[in-house]
Amino acid sequence: MDRFDNSLGGGKQVGGTKQGDQVGGTKQCTLVGGTTLEFKGGIAMASLISTKSHISDAVNNTNTLDARLMPYLELAGFGSVVQIQYPVLRFDLLSALVERWRPETHTFHFPCGECTVTLEDVALQLGLPIDGSPVTGLSAFTDPNALCYQLLGDSPGDGESYFSGLQFTWLKAKYGELSATATEGELMCAARAYIMHIIGGEIMPDANNDKVHLMYLPLLADLSSVSSYSWGSAVLAVLYRELCRATDLKVRDMGGCLALLQSWALYRMPFLASVRHQPYVYPLLNRWCARPGIGKSYNVPLYRLMIEQHARDGGSGAKAIWLHPTYPGSAV
Repeated sequence: MDRFDNSLGGGKQVGGTKQGDQVGGTKQCTLVGGTTLEFKGGIAMASLISTKSHISDAVNNTNTLDARLMPYLELAGFGSVVQIQYPVLRFDLLSALVERWRPETHTFHFPCGECTVTLEDVALQLGLPIDGSPVTGLSAFTDPNALCYQLLGDSPGDGESYFSGLQFTWLKAKYGELSATATEGELMCAARAYIMHIIGGEIMPDANNDKVHLMYLPLLADLSSVSSYSWGSAVLAVLYRELCRATDLKVRDMGGCLALLQSWALYRMPFLASVRHQPYVYPLLNRWCARPGIGKSYNVPLYRLMIEQHARDGGSGAKAIWLHPTYPGSAV
């Protein structure tokens, strides 16, 4: 039995109650319009993804970026990513999406059809390049200290002969404590540290780790060639992998760019946000960062019902919006 079927067990439609009403041993939730879902037991009410602090919170708590780093970040193709203010993650919404993910097809199965996050979504939501060389390289290094000294100007090894990751706290210290007389070389090292922090903390995070793997660092050696890599493809591949992993009933966390997934869902299905018609900005992920943001958060059963109800009531219009959305300025 897959995760979606298990989470739906025991649900049925009833009438006449408000969201959160308790009736005997069951829990009832009502959508605007009167549709109510009743769940017996606790499993259907639980979020499939842990609601504890996500690793991406490391980015939200970063120091103010030194303006002297911006030219180097723009040269590397990360200028747009730096401008993103990451929104609060709605784990119940993300759980409702995971329920509909199918690893066999790498698509979400909705009542009106299948759809998925695409490279176009990554480019417009995050502003990352989607063309170019694959993001690939070595996963082990014979002398990680030498690599860090060469590209970051320092090493967190503390005498260790081998390590494979860089702590976010160490990276933050590298780009957050620049002197007023920092040289060009020091600014370039700080820019690399900032990019590594963004890679491991937001766009390709590992949910179970507070480090970013060293394998990305050699790709940042020449900042002028960093934009020649298809970072958007790597972000999408990691998100797909994490969605597939999260469908396992034993998994209670999820890595990958969850802010991208959430923003994509709100763009495709704007009814999931209680505050709609946010202004179009670039990158699009910033649409949900300004006040009032997404608005009210719902629980998993309510998000589940909203999807079902809009698919039923919207007809062909819902299918057109969900499966074939048009971005501002793009061809229909």
